[in-house]
Amino acid sequence: MQTSAALQRIQPSATLAMTSRVFELKRQGIDVIGLGAGEPDFDTPDFVKEAAIEAIRAGKTKYTNVDGIPELKQAIVAKFARDNGLTYAENQISVNAGGKHTLFNAFCATIDAGDEVIVPAPYWVSYPDVVQFAGGKPVFIAAGAGQNYKITPEQLDAAITAKTKWVVLNSPSNPTGAAYSAAELRALGEVLLRHPHVLIYADDMYEHILYDGFEFATIAQVVPQLHDRTLTANGVSKAYAMTGWRIGYAGGPDWLIKAIGKLQSQSTSNPCSISQAASVAALNGDQSFLAERTAAFQKRRDLVVGMLNQIEGMTCPTPEGAFYVYPEFSGLIGKTTPKGQTITTDEQMIGYFLDEAKVAAVHGAAFGLSPAMRISYATSEALLTEACTRIQTACAALR
Repeated sequence: MQTSAALQRIQPSATLAMTSRVFELKRQGIDVIGLGAGEPDFDTPDFVKEAAIEAIRAGKTKYTNVDGIPELKQAIVAKFARDNGLTYAENQISVNAGGKHTLFNAFCATIDAGDEVIVPAPYWVSYPDVVQFAGGKPVFIAAGAGQNYKITPEQLDAAITAKTKWVVLNSPSNPTGAAYSAAELRALGEVLLRHPHVLIYADDMYEHILYDGFEFATIAQVVPQLHDRTLTANGVSKAYAMTGWRIGYAGGPDWLIKAIGKLQSQSTSNPCSISQAASVAALNGDQSFLAERTAAFQKRRDLVVGMLNQIEGMTCPTPEGAFYVYPEFSGLIGKTTPKGQTITTDEQMIGYFLDEAKVAAVHGAAFGLSPAMRISYATSEALLTEACTRIQTACAALR
């Protein structure tokens, strides 16, 4: 028996694979520090939990509207207006089972065989695979550490063809933490205005995790003429520490939202009713805790960036947001481990760190730019200090 051609075009998520491996090693009693998972270590706020408990007690455990309850859509409309200056009607809002579900729905509902989707690299691992599952072709734009992992207007313009269906803009970025300023987005938007056949997928999942006074902007906000060509995607997973609740959402043109709803009606149907009730509370409730958590993340960022930049052969740019760093280590490629293995790829380097230092990260090839790795600093300062010390020791042992 053989699986479908569509399934054969994709690979399992490298980040989830590493997370599963860490779980298994810990189950065996091995002292491994996992820096691969993309989720906050903070707990879901109590007021959000209470809203979920109340929803259960009130019997809100039945099917809901396929693409979200009216109360949640209203909360999302209000959030977009409050935080982003974007105006949507309820029929322009889609609620999905996580941000990855939003992406999958949008691309599978719009991409035909041969359509191209521009994906800046480094990229979140799911972007190219979902494009390929839908029958499209990912077109990568490399943006290395030298340009702070952000594409230029010239690169974008050169990548667009008559076959381009979408361009993906993720800011702050997973895996690099790089964020586009309003001015940088406006410059990219000027290019996109010259190519009216291109849709924009604005992935704003890390919107509320920004540092050093960096002001968040999203492209439909700074270039209003692109509003009706942009799907502005977000969710409650990162800011509200609700990864397991599985709620993502998006605002966009009504034709696209209707198409996403049609697909969802024949796949998952509605997102979890309890999670939707909790998300209403998250979006409408007191947002003051976000600043405290961001301050904690910033301290961790500074700790990790400082320690990794002490390693000869490794360069770690300072990210503007999210909770990842993406150090490149071309200066370590070609060195030999104490056991005699010559390191030729970043995947081998990650294997060395896991075997010898008992530190788990994700190799850069999974994100489309090597040699590098993604480290999540969404864990305690004590564990991050220990992990970075282990990495320093492992790198010092290379010859």
